[in-house]
Amino acid sequence: MEHALSPEDLAFREEVRAFLAEKLTPELRAANARQAGVFAEGELNRAWHAILYEKGWIAPSWPVEHGGPGWSPMQRHIFADECAKADAPVIPAMGLQMCGPVLMAYGTAEQKAFFLPRMLSGEHYWCQGYSEPQSGSDLASLQCKAVRDGDHYVVDGTKLWTTHAHFANWIFLLVRTSTEGKPQAGITFLLTPMDAPGITVQPIVSISGEHEVNQVFFDGLRIPVANRVGEENQGWTVAKALLEFERGGGVMGSRLVKMVDQARRIAQTEQAGELSFWASSPDFRRRLLELEMEVGGLDHTERNVAAQLSAGRNIGDATASVLKLTVSHLLQRATELTLEALGHYAAPDQRGALGYGANSPPIGPDYAVTPTAKYLNSRAATIYGGSQEVQHNILARVVLGL
Repeated sequence: MEHALSPEDLAFREEVRAFLAEKLTPELRAANARQAGVFAEGELNRAWHAILYEKGWIAPSWPVEHGGPGWSPMQRHIFADECAKADAPVIPAMGLQMCGPVLMAYGTAEQKAFFLPRMLSGEHYWCQGYSEPQSGSDLASLQCKAVRDGDHYVVDGTKLWTTHAHFANWIFLLVRTSTEGKPQAGITFLLTPMDAPGITVQPIVSISGEHEVNQVFFDGLRIPVANRVGEENQGWTVAKALLEFERGGGVMGSRLVKMVDQARRIAQTEQAGELSFWASSPDFRRRLLELEMEVGGLDHTERNVAAQLSAGRNIGDATASVLKLTVSHLLQRATELTLEALGHYAAPDQRGALGYGANSPPIGPDYAVTPTAKYLNSRAATIYGGSQEVQHNILARVVLGL
């Protein structure tokens, strides 16, 4: 990677490192160390969002004309890589990485002028209304209904697994506006504030003890037609574009490298001694080394993808699906090995010590707080963002032509 970086990129990397050293305070680092979910929780997210917004770095992939820094793909990779190495909070993707680019591509001039600046500033905190109780990976079967009533749509139904709906003040959602023809042909993409009459958010506490996801109910919710993105019954095209952002981006190699290092450090600390588990378990050490090599391969691939994108090449659906599959499985294996290394400290319920502002002392050492929750949370990694079966189907179609 070193030889692939231009002098400008090397200088940019030093600028990012200096910024993180100054702005990623010990308090923010400590708060982030208590996070076990995919994204930083509400208050931590808002605090880090404000810092990045002030610097002009809150939307790395946005073009300059919409308020982004105008970075190259390599610069975006460098920034994400350094943030991962520094354990910076992960900004939720729903607004800036998903809905924002979709509005740039499909939104009206009025929608862009209203929503994009508020996404950047953090005034709008977004969540995603896609999955339903009977429509997850088979998203085209969704049943949440919207009926046109003059200048509004009246929406009835529910959305499930809605990440950060309890923090968000806006939601983008897919609704069914027609039952004629193929299921994909009757879907529409809408935007609505979360405080609109007719919206109820019901918390879902996960097996890890966290409140990260929710079920959202819509009962006679009225959404102005002006808040429709794209044409009526053409929302599937918009949805597919958004899913490309969800599945194809991100830097996980560096974060997984740190997780592998953590598993090794915990094993060596907890299981130290001549007759210890660490010393006497060649199977554990073998699995750790295998994971380390595979994570190194992922890290190299992500850097290669950044170089290809910087050269103007498109990575394609197949590469995005391979990366999604690889990241999901490596994440699960990394959290499993960390849990195994933790030994008896993996058993206590640490949920009182998790999350931003938690004031319950950890049971055992500080490094024992999050591994169990992260292990349990990561069980969903092969489902969210497109299940492994969906990714295999994409590969079968794109690569094998089936």
